[in-house]
Amino acid sequence: MARARKVEFEKGIATPSVYEPGQSPQMDAWFASFYIENHLDYLSNPEKAATDEQIRFMVYTDPNERYYPCSDKMFAAIMTRTNSAHIQKEYNKVLQRVMALIERQIEDPREKTYLESLIINKYQHETRDEIMIPSRLEKRLMRIYLDRTLIEDPYLAEKVERNRRSQALLEMPVVNQALNFVGEEALKNPPKTLDEIKSSVAAVEFQRLMCLANSPELWLTAPSPRFEVDDFLALFEKPISGNGIKPLLEFLGFGRKHLPKKRKILWLADEAGEVVVDLAVIRLLVSHGHKVIVAFKKGPLYTKTTVLDILNDEVLRKGLEQSVIIEDPRLSKNDLVRTLRGDVPILVLSDGTSENLNLLMVSTTFARLFKEVDAVISRGTDQRRRFFETRFQFTQDIFSIAPGMDGSISILFKPRHPAVIKFSHHDLERKANTIIDQMKSAKNQGMTVIFYSGIIGSIPGKIKMAKQIMSVFVDHLKKQSALTFIINPSEYYEPGMDADDLMYMWEIVQRSGMIDIWRFQAYEDIVAAFQLMNQKIPPEWVGKDATYSTGCTKEMAIAMDVQLKHPEMQIIGPARERFTRRKEYGVGKMYDQRLALVC
Repeated sequence: MARARKVEFEKGIATPSVYEPGQSPQMDAWFASFYIENHLDYLSNPEKAATDEQIRFMVYTDPNERYYPCSDKMFAAIMTRTNSAHIQKEYNKVLQRVMALIERQIEDPREKTYLESLIINKYQHETRDEIMIPSRLEKRLMRIYLDRTLIEDPYLAEKVERNRRSQALLEMPVVNQALNFVGEEALKNPPKTLDEIKSSVAAVEFQRLMCLANSPELWLTAPSPRFEVDDFLALFEKPISGNGIKPLLEFLGFGRKHLPKKRKILWLADEAGEVVVDLAVIRLLVSHGHKVIVAFKKGPLYTKTTVLDILNDEVLRKGLEQSVIIEDPRLSKNDLVRTLRGDVPILVLSDGTSENLNLLMVSTTFARLFKEVDAVISRGTDQRRRFFETRFQFTQDIFSIAPGMDGSISILFKPRHPAVIKFSHHDLERKANTIIDQMKSAKNQGMTVIFYSGIIGSIPGKIKMAKQIMSVFVDHLKKQSALTFIINPSEYYEPGMDADDLMYMWEIVQRSGMIDIWRFQAYEDIVAAFQLMNQKIPPEWVGKDATYSTGCTKEMAIAMDVQLKHPEMQIIGPARERFTRRKEYGVGKMYDQRLALVC
C-alpha cells in the first residue's frame, strides 16, 4: 500500500493513494462500500451519481482509478480506519451546525426535543462505521430537518439581509471614490499605449473589488456610516497570498504585460453577501469580453447562495437581470455549444447539489460546462478543500479565491493535468471543415462521396474490433469501386474524444450537403469483414448491424433530415423503421445509456 504524504498543492504535484485496488479483498470491499454507503456509486444510484465517463469531463483519472469527493486526509482516515479522532471531529462539526439550526428556529419545546432526538438517532446510525463523508452526512441530516419543518430555506431571510448590505456597500459614494482613486505612485511610470492603460486599470479594479469581496465583515453587520475613502483605500492594500495572482491576471489578460483574450469562465459562487460583490467582479470581466457562467447551489445549504435565491431576492434578481438561467440539468453538447455562442455574457445554473462541492453528484449540464470552459474560479474555503486538499488534478485550470487566515486574500492555482486532451468546439469545427474540404475536392474530381456509418462504441469494450471491422470492409469497398471517396469515421477518432465530441464533429460534416451516398452498416457487411480477415464471427457480433448503434440511430435521423434538403442523396442499409432500439448515449459513453447497467 502506498504511503500517504502531504500534497504540494501549489506546485500541482499529486501524492500516491492510500488505497491500491487488488491488494486485499477486504480493502476492495471496504472501498466499494465507501461509494455505496455514501450513495456515490453509479450502479446502485444511477439516477443521481455520475458515471466514470462524466467524472472524466472534470477530473483526470488514470485507468482503474476512481475519484473520491473528499480531502485526501478524510479519505485516508476512512480507508485505513486509523484516524477516528479526525473523522469524529468533522462529524461533530456537522452535528453542531444542525443542532444550532434547530435551536435557532424551532420555538416549540416538544417539537425541538423531537427534532433533536430524530437528528441524533440518524447521526448515530450514519456515523457508527465511520465510512460516511461529512458533507454527505450533513446533507442527510439537513434533509430530515427540511422535510420535518417544511421550511424551504432556513437561512433565506439572513441571506437576503446580507445581500442587501453588500449592495448598500457598493452604492456608497466613498466606495466608488476609493475604487476610482489614482495615487501619485501610479503616475510615475505610466503605460505607453492605450491597450496597456486599459489592461492596467482592469488589473487594479479587479484586485480592489477582490479586496471587497473577501471582507465578509462588511456585510455580516450593517456597514458603518462613518466609513471614509481612506478606510477603503487601506482595505485595498490587503496582501495577496498564494501562488495564484500572477497566473490569474495573465489568464484574464489584466496588467500591462498581458494581452487581452476572451475567455469562458466557470465561476463557483459561495456565500450570500459575498456573491453581490462577486457579481460586480463578474460585470468587470464581462466588460473586457469574457463570458462567465455562474454556478449556485440547487438547494439550501446554510448561507450558501442557491439558484432559487434569484427568485426570492430582489438584489440578486436585479444583479442578474441581464443573464440567462440554464434550467435543463441534462443539456446536450450541441445545445450547450449554442448556448455558449449566444450573445448573453452571463449564464447562470445550479450545480445540481445541496452540499459542498461534490463532482460525483453534479448535473450533466454542469459537468459538460466544466469541460467546455477555459478555467474554473472557485470561491470560499469549503470548495477549496475539494480542489486543493486532494491528490487529484482536473481537466481545467483551477483558481481558488478565499479570505486568508492572516487577513490576506488567498489565491491558489492548480493547473490542469498535463495529460488532459481537450477538444474545444472550435477544434472540432476545424476538423469537420477539413473533412468537408476533402469531400469538396473529391467531388470536383468527379468522385462519388460515400459516408459509411457503423458500430464503433456500441458494444462496450470492443472499440478496437469495431474499428478493424469497419476499416477492412471500407478497404474492400474502395477496391471494388472506382472514383469513390469513402469516409470511414473510425479513422478519424483521436484519444480524448468522447461521444459528445464525435457526434458534434460528424453532424457538421453530415449536414454539409457533400454526401452522395450514405451507407449504414448491414449484418452482411460484418460477415464479409470477418471473411476477409479469415475469422469466425464472435458471438457478440452475430446479428448486429447499424440499428444496434446509438450513434447510427442518431445519424439515421440526421440522414433523413438531410435528404429532405438534398433529395439526390441515397440512403443504403437496414430499413429506416428498424432504427428504434437505441435512444441516447450514456453521458460521455460510446454506447446507449440503457446498456450501462447491463455491461
